[in-house]
Amino acid sequence: MAAKGVFGQVPPVGMVFLRLLTSSLILLAMARPRLRGRALPDWRPVLTLGFTLAAMNWAFYESFARIPLGVAVTIQFLGPLALAAFGSRQPRDLVWVALAGIGVALFGAGPARIEVLGFGLALFAGACWALYIVSAAATGRRWAGVEGLAVSSTIATLAIAPFAVAGAGGRLLQPRVLAIGTLVGLLSSVIPYSLEMAALRSMTPRVFGILMSLEPAAGALAAAVVLHEWLTPLELLAVACVTAASIGATRAEPAPEAKAVEPR
Repeated sequence: MAAKGVFGQVPPVGMVFLRLLTSSLILLAMARPRLRGRALPDWRPVLTLGFTLAAMNWAFYESFARIPLGVAVTIQFLGPLALAAFGSRQPRDLVWVALAGIGVALFGAGPARIEVLGFGLALFAGACWALYIVSAAATGRRWAGVEGLAVSSTIATLAIAPFAVAGAGGRLLQPRVLAIGTLVGLLSSVIPYSLEMAALRSMTPRVFGILMSLEPAAGALAAAVVLHEWLTPLELLAVACVTAASIGATRAEPAPEAKAVEPR
């Protein structure tokens, strides 16, 4: 939310770069990951996670630069929802997918039309979010603590750096932009990603999904209070449909056996 306030000074890709750069520096200092002696299977999930983080954050920031934040969060959540619903292989979960589809359709049915590009970018960010969950879990099984997250954040930072420099240039060094970028990196990347990495090691996807299902409603509420992006009754109904679908799908998901992480 703080990032959206400076989009007039720097483009979304610039704020994404500062966010990822901050998280990389902090996580590298915390974890000091050991890179020598790593086998190829250790690097595959980290590389996937790194490029996924870059694509997911960039697409999401570009989406809520064009559409309300609450709408972007709700659409993005379809990625984890689809992962939970289709992964369970239960016919009844098609009901939850249909309910989520109704919620998304409602966004385009109101008098205020949602920009197509912003909508599509949010959908793409949702697909990246589903891949993030899978690759973060795989990374957590092969890297101890937040080592894998530190490396993947660095990969994401390097991947997006040329686009940020080309798009924002010297504006990235403005004190206000740097301060907000650092704050966003700490509150939106370092803390939540570290907690999610730990949660994916010790918590079943069913419970994790139920907790994450609060995001659409929380995002809409936060955007209304902080950014004054008030949603219409129809858009609020759409958020409620997606939230209800996510809770239903994740509650129905069978819990897999927990896998221990072997520190290296």
